[in-house]
Parts: sequence; C-alpha cells; structure tokens
Amino acid sequence: MRAVVQRVTSASVKVENNTIGEIETGLLVFLGVEDADTIEDLNWLSGKIARLRVFSDEYGAMNKSLIDIKGNALIVSQFTLFASTKKGNRPSFLKSGQPDFANKIYHDFIITLGVLIDQEVQSGEFGADMQVELLNDGPVTIVFDTKHKD
Repeated sequence: MRAVVQRVTSASVKVENNTIGEIETGLLVFLGVEDADTIEDLNWLSGKIARLRVFSDEYGAMNKSLIDIKGNALIVSQFTLFASTKKGNRPSFLKSGQPDFANKIYHDFIITLGVLIDQEVQSGEFGADMQVELLNDGPVTIVFDTKHKD
C-alpha cells in the first residue's frame, strides 16, 4: 500500500459535482493498493496514520496525533500512486491492485482507521472520477509505502 498523507485545515471530495466526503482539521489520505498487499500492511499503515504526530502541541512542536486532537480523516482511493514511468511518457498502472481486491482493501482500511481514531472516516468513491479540494496546513505531506517500512 502507498499513501500520501496531508495535514489539512479542510478537505472535500466530489463525484459528479456532489460532495460525498468532507472534513475540517485532520488528515487527507490518498491511498493506493497493489495486489501484494496484506492485512498486515493494512494494520501497519492505519496504525501509523492514526498515531502520526504532525499536529502542534502547546509549544508549536509537531507532537500530537489525529487521535490526540480528535481530528478528522478523509480517505481517497488513488491507483495512480502505483504509476510506473520507467518507459516512455505514458504511465503504466500494471502494479495497481485489481479493482475487486483494491476496493475491499480500501474499504477495510477506512473501517480500521475509524476504529483506531474512534470516529467515522470520510471517503471518496472507489473507481469514480473525483475532484478533491484541500487546504494543506504547513504544508505537511508524508509519504508511506508498506513495502518500505524501514
């Protein structure tokens, strides 16, 4: 799994001009799934994101997590995180997970993160053409790849 995590003051996702997910202060997560992903990858990544200390404490240091601030989360599926640009100029998406598998992992990730942060997680629509708006705070952007946990 790959994730691009952005600390935001607000974010929303629309499908066909209808807002289907929206948050205030929290994390916007673009999530990519590959066929090699496992439940261990899902648990590791959701735990890292829930406990990621990127929110300011009373001294202005990034010492608080999404759990600590009772922040929101918006998860958007993004198969393009597995784009290969090794050959030519047109990306290949062969490493992206097959739709049925990726959709299941995506929804399981949303549920798992919701349990960890003890609140409902907002989401986009798997496989849809989505428009995402966000106000990145900082900016703070962190990239995770479960195949490179070191």
